[in-house]
Amino acid sequence: MAYDENLADKVRESLVHLPDVYEKAMFGGLCFMVDGKMCICVRNTELMCRVGTDEAETALERNGARQMVHGGRTMKGYVYVEDTGHTKPSDFNYWINACLKYNKVAKSSKK
Repeated sequence: MAYDENLADKVRESLVHLPDVYEKAMFGGLCFMVDGKMCICVRNTELMCRVGTDEAETALERNGARQMVHGGRTMKGYVYVEDTGHTKPSDFNYWINACLKYNKVAKSSKK
């Protein structure tokens, strides 16, 4: 499991105010689960953001963003963001807020 510990700490700090957050190793990185649902992950120096299909098109237009492909499958509603797309505080906050917004309506995965 490879992920940037500083970036993971930054995500932790941004989610600390929420009551139901835990971390889980997934996708070769560290995922942050909010209310029992995958919200945002850190893999290497990238963010993997679950923004939902409605926001994905807009999100993909942002600097450093690309469609998530996992195991040869395009993952709709998921976006990878390389470090150039989340280093500025305003960009980082956009991704956190987009993930939290979608998390409110996202369905939990089957256990």
